[in-house]
Amino acid sequence: MVTKTNEQALEACIEKALTGTCREQLKLEGVGVAEANEQYRSGHLYWLGESSDFDRELAIDRRLFWNFLESTQAEELAKVKDRPNWQRLILERLNRKIQKDGILKVLKGGLRIDDAHFTLLYSQPYNTINPEVEKLFEQNIFSVTRQVYYSQADPLKSIDMVIFINGIAVATFELKNAWTGQSTYHAMKQYRKDREPNETLLQFGRCLVHFAVDTDDVYMTTRLDGDRTNFLPFNKGHNYGKGNPPNPTGHKTSYLWQDVLSRQSLTAIIEHFAKLVGEKENDPLKKKNLIFPRYHQLEVVRNLLADVRSRGVGQTYLIQHSAGSGKSNSITWTAYQLIEVYAKDGSHPVFDSVIVVTDRRVLDKQLQNTIKQFSEVKNIIAHATSSQELKQSLESGKKIIITTIQKFPYIVDGIADMSDKRFAVIIDEAHSSQSGSAADNLNRTLGADEDEVQDAILEIMKKRKMRDNASYFAFTATPKNATLERFGEKTSEGKFIPFHLYSMKQAIEEGFILDVLANYTTYRSYYQIEKSILENPLFDSAKAQKKLRAYVEGDKETIAVKADVMVGHFLEQVVGPKKLKGQAKAMVITRNIESAVHYFHTIRDAIKGQPFKAMIAFSGKKTVDGVEYTEESINGFPSKDIEEKFDSGEYRLLVVANKYLTGFDQPKLSTMYVDKKLQGVLAVQALSRLNRCSHALNKRKEDTFVLDFFNSTDDIKDAFDPFYTSTALSKATDVNVLHDTKEKLDEVGVYEWKDVEAFCTLYFSDAEAEYLSPIIDLCADRFNRELELDDDDKIDFKIKAKQFVKIYAQLACIMPFDNIEWEKLHWFLKFLIPKLKIKDKDKDTLDELLESVDLSTYGLERVKLKESIGLDDSDSELDPQNPNVRGVGPDGPVDPLDEIIKAFNQRWFAGWEATPEEQRIKFINIAQNVFNNPNYQTQVVDNQDEQNSRIALEKLISLAVSQERKRELDLYKRYAQDPEFKLAFDSSIMRMLANKEISKVVFETMAQ
Repeated sequence: MVTKTNEQALEACIEKALTGTCREQLKLEGVGVAEANEQYRSGHLYWLGESSDFDRELAIDRRLFWNFLESTQAEELAKVKDRPNWQRLILERLNRKIQKDGILKVLKGGLRIDDAHFTLLYSQPYNTINPEVEKLFEQNIFSVTRQVYYSQADPLKSIDMVIFINGIAVATFELKNAWTGQSTYHAMKQYRKDREPNETLLQFGRCLVHFAVDTDDVYMTTRLDGDRTNFLPFNKGHNYGKGNPPNPTGHKTSYLWQDVLSRQSLTAIIEHFAKLVGEKENDPLKKKNLIFPRYHQLEVVRNLLADVRSRGVGQTYLIQHSAGSGKSNSITWTAYQLIEVYAKDGSHPVFDSVIVVTDRRVLDKQLQNTIKQFSEVKNIIAHATSSQELKQSLESGKKIIITTIQKFPYIVDGIADMSDKRFAVIIDEAHSSQSGSAADNLNRTLGADEDEVQDAILEIMKKRKMRDNASYFAFTATPKNATLERFGEKTSEGKFIPFHLYSMKQAIEEGFILDVLANYTTYRSYYQIEKSILENPLFDSAKAQKKLRAYVEGDKETIAVKADVMVGHFLEQVVGPKKLKGQAKAMVITRNIESAVHYFHTIRDAIKGQPFKAMIAFSGKKTVDGVEYTEESINGFPSKDIEEKFDSGEYRLLVVANKYLTGFDQPKLSTMYVDKKLQGVLAVQALSRLNRCSHALNKRKEDTFVLDFFNSTDDIKDAFDPFYTSTALSKATDVNVLHDTKEKLDEVGVYEWKDVEAFCTLYFSDAEAEYLSPIIDLCADRFNRELELDDDDKIDFKIKAKQFVKIYAQLACIMPFDNIEWEKLHWFLKFLIPKLKIKDKDKDTLDELLESVDLSTYGLERVKLKESIGLDDSDSELDPQNPNVRGVGPDGPVDPLDEIIKAFNQRWFAGWEATPEEQRIKFINIAQNVFNNPNYQTQVVDNQDEQNSRIALEKLISLAVSQERKRELDLYKRYAQDPEFKLAFDSSIMRMLANKEISKVVFETMAQ
């Protein structure tokens, strides 16, 4: 007989795994279902259900439902048995409660009728203290039934499998087998097309989850809604991507029935993971969402809990979960279940309190709301915004406390000794802020200070270590090297790896986030500069080239050209096609506030008449062109309203300067215009603002666009590659760099060691600040005046001092030894550094450079339209921090201004249609034709209406290009066919004509 490979074979496989037998086997053995249930059932197995026992109207297994109540709660049944039709009374009451509140609440809360209360699911025990809880749990009847005829309208329709708990349906399955040409795609299609969601079994809230399963993949949904049904992958992932790995002992998807659906596992999901949430607590059932954990969420929480039970308090965990992983829910589940983890002997909880620290100001409220929505017990959650609130929360026994890393340095002040308590610290978006001084404060909070100076220093050094009364759970999508070293798991090879991984690659392939690199368009700027002075001064070549590029890219006219391209693209490619039903939004990333202000004004003017507006975001105040600007003065509303306003239909464009590049979730954001250098983690975080999938108005965001005016595709690929799959640290940082740096600092003579000792004696004795100042000021005076250090020496010392403070703060918590001199110098330098004054020796020189040049020509060319940047899917390794002592670098070679300009033009202008000189001649010819046009003076120069003047000038330029088409056919074609080229060309001609002195000299020269 050949192997069976059809759906029935998969049904039998699942049934046997859950019950210990299957119907095909029973048939061969001549054993009935009732007999088999007695024979095979034990504490870890299911019962076999019969389809004939299924009640289509009420969606329950009548026989097992009454079996459970009669065997476990006969006394409660006796309270209602004297009522007429008492069974029907209970069933109808149960049905109404499920229709109103959903199956989850009924299973957890039970059913009340008159003075009777029926428990419908006995909970799992948290510990072994009360064996009666375990006995009650064992009395639950978990059952699985094949081919359940569920439909009242069509008696022949059946679901492949249904799981019941105590006779109440909780999960349905459509099964397919790839060997018969059917897959989860067909199972999902069957649910969408052939399964009427109004049937009782399939109504929302009636079952926890509906699975589409084949031998390779699992998908799930909690709401059947016809064609609008949204299925989510429930797979382990394979090679950092979607799918499941090969299983040497069975089907790839066997984890579903062997692990996830075990009695203990399914009960834990019901009790601790599944949740009905709505915008308001009293929302009706149909307006709520039923959350069922994805596989990686279930796995990470269970793995963390198992490790905590095994190893206890005092451990560190790094969870690398990509955007789109549902991190807020994972953090919430982790927080709630950590407070319920008991020690191995079951005598006490491992943790007294869980502190959730978020580094995302924007998402702080969102995370807080998520945690509160999951709360089953009132008054166990607190949100601390001050040291007093945090102190009160801890002392009053609050189980979950939420705060932000920004507030933490202030919160730690004045907290009492809590070294007798045990904490779980969950850090959301763990980056360098949790690897340095902010986390030092957090560590110090978890213990008390001593009075004696040396003891106090040693005590603080101990507290900076990862304390044995706290465990740290750090969640991030983009772990830096310092984060990996501090929180990662050290391997036998000396590497540091995450405890758990859900990769960017898997999130993209599973459709939870969009690939922001799929439609990446880069632009290259071409510019030519000229001397505006007769002299030929010398400048540092490398610094001059960098400064010149910043100058031309930040020029108002240059920004105007790029802004025109951005607005044109937004109107044609985003607004025109009505992406996201007309709600799609865009962000403009600029290099600084001055550029942002120029961009905003240009964009605002360009979209006049459109049914939407632009807004700006930056911090503080900035004077641009003699006017002081703030967010509020430009936008016309407070900064705190930016996120809410941008979410509305009134605003579609957001111009930012170093703001909203991290921790900002706006699913309607579909397009990004970049005019800023992006590299490393910042590039990933900034561009990932686009990757959130939007379901606004039931319209899924299907693609994103990035128009990048500054970075190359190679730059972006280099930034994303380390975080696409798994990120590891190759080795630990060499702490000897601290020895080397200290030696260099000691040699300069800015401080003597007695100064460091005197400062620490006062500082750790809690002296007033006024007694610290004389010591610091004396050393600062040596640096600033007495030692007569030159500018390079001063810069070098300050760089080394900052390096020492940064590296020591990051390494002190994980060093296997204590070095009291490092600790003292660390605190001393932290107070000295702000007092060290250094002069930017290049500022005046480079300012002179910019006063010596003019931008004569600017062009913009699209490099490639919608390029897809492919990322490497192999393991990625980061190197530890630079083990070399840092300092000021040597001065570069100096060159005459003529040579610097020539080199700049060759780099940034060559290749645009022709050589620089040939291109210059073309520009001059066109500009001269416009200048000589009789309408130029009346329609352009004398026209007081700026907008009409510009329109007239564009027409004259277009006419001049047409007149040159015979001589410059390639230029004419490019001008006519490429809108971006036309914008850049027009801008350059306008610039030449606007500079009257240049145009006068040029045109007179040409005339000669």
